[in-house]
Amino acid sequence: MSAESVDFTAGPLDRDATFYVAGHRGLVGSAIWRHLESLGFTGLVGRTSAELDLKDRAAVAAFLAETKPRYVVLAAAKVGGILANDTYPVDFLTDNLQIQVNVMDAAVDAGVERLMFLGSSCIYPKFAEQPIREDSLLTGHLEPTNDAYAIAKIAGIMHVQSVRRQYGLPWISAMPTNLYGPGDNFSPKGSHVLPALIRRYDEAVQNGASTVENWGTGAPRREFLHVDDLAAAVLHLMEHHDGPAQVNVGTGTDVTIKEIAETIASVVGFEGETKWDSSKPDGTPQKLLDVTKLADAGWTSQIGLEDGLRSTIEWYRENSAHLRE
Repeated sequence: MSAESVDFTAGPLDRDATFYVAGHRGLVGSAIWRHLESLGFTGLVGRTSAELDLKDRAAVAAFLAETKPRYVVLAAAKVGGILANDTYPVDFLTDNLQIQVNVMDAAVDAGVERLMFLGSSCIYPKFAEQPIREDSLLTGHLEPTNDAYAIAKIAGIMHVQSVRRQYGLPWISAMPTNLYGPGDNFSPKGSHVLPALIRRYDEAVQNGASTVENWGTGAPRREFLHVDDLAAAVLHLMEHHDGPAQVNVGTGTDVTIKEIAETIASVVGFEGETKWDSSKPDGTPQKLLDVTKLADAGWTSQIGLEDGLRSTIEWYRENSAHLRE
């Protein structure tokens, strides 16, 4: 590997530099792409999974050697909800490890100056003290339904820290809370809780159903961040933050799953009964991030939950005919 140490100086990134967004068609990557484009970044580079399989080590190395980006956001990942994570743990572990290792090793070889690795709040112990601080990492047992995915993301954090130690590159990591927004996965078998609820209640309205049944008790508390807020936070951190520890990205507030279900039902116009199947797993009882470090870096979320939900539901209804199953 041929990386050279780079001193980080806070300030605007070069708007004309080559900037690779890995996973630019996904929920997170597409939001980051839109945000960067809106701010005048002219050197954005992206490849679909059909054009570049990030699990193909040789292909990734060749791509980064050719494009030589100055900046990289690693937003590509295999993601899913409780059912998908619990059913296919091998896929979530191996796919994500391969993607991360391939992109970061190739980025070192290509001399990428600034890389942002994006993980997930599921990296923290299931019973971590709330709100969860960054130093809670590796202090307890993970939630078993998504431990394989979490381990892969923890490995990504360690990879970034290792690159900093061995090569002196000012790479950083950010761990978003639960995300939602345009471009989300609304598949019944692959989606996270919020898009799954949006689809379930909207279909109930379209079909004239009188009841909707949700998994669990509705008691767990979750924090939700609009993906456009995350995109703004990513650029802010790349321009203003440097340090080896991951940075939590969230709103600093949470709601129960029951409350979010009620809000979605109201927004889509569902007036029937909601039932809860308590035989199904709830997952982690609470996942609220401590966002003190993010606030100290000068950034706070701007999009309120109800406003974000309304725009997301509008996007879903406009695009539901073309979404993956």
